[in-house]
Amino acid sequence: MSIELGQQLPDIALPADNGEHISLTDFQGKYIVLYFYPKDMTPGCTTQACDFRDSYQSFSELDAVIVGVSPDPADKHQKFKEKHDLPFHLLVDGEHKLSEEFEVWKLKKNFGKEYMGIERSTFIFDKKGRLIKEWRKVKVKGHVEEALEYIRETEK
Repeated sequence: MSIELGQQLPDIALPADNGEHISLTDFQGKYIVLYFYPKDMTPGCTTQACDFRDSYQSFSELDAVIVGVSPDPADKHQKFKEKHDLPFHLLVDGEHKLSEEFEVWKLKKNFGKEYMGIERSTFIFDKKGRLIKEWRKVKVKGHVEEALEYIRETEK
């Protein structure tokens, strides 16, 4: 069962890049920009993370937090954060609990090979913890600006 527009944040705690366990409900009272990405240190995921980093201040000014999620382990997340100076948390979804809740853990195909992985997706929750916007099968170019603009419009 997937989370749908209007539904509340799931209360699932996951390990973060810093070793702490973090639940999305910890951020209630702010907009939450939750983005799922396939893998640390890959070109598309690096571009996306750096785009979020470069817009971090603008999101913060709108009272929004950014949280990235992938199945990579905490030590890999930490290296990714350090290498690219990412100012937001990356959560470890090694058992796919959160990605299955959002139905972004999918069968993928690449060069004729099938495997399970994350479908790049972004979800925005309002300050009361309700899902207000989702993008699935995200194309990296221009996406962060689109998410930022959505929150700006919601704030008006």
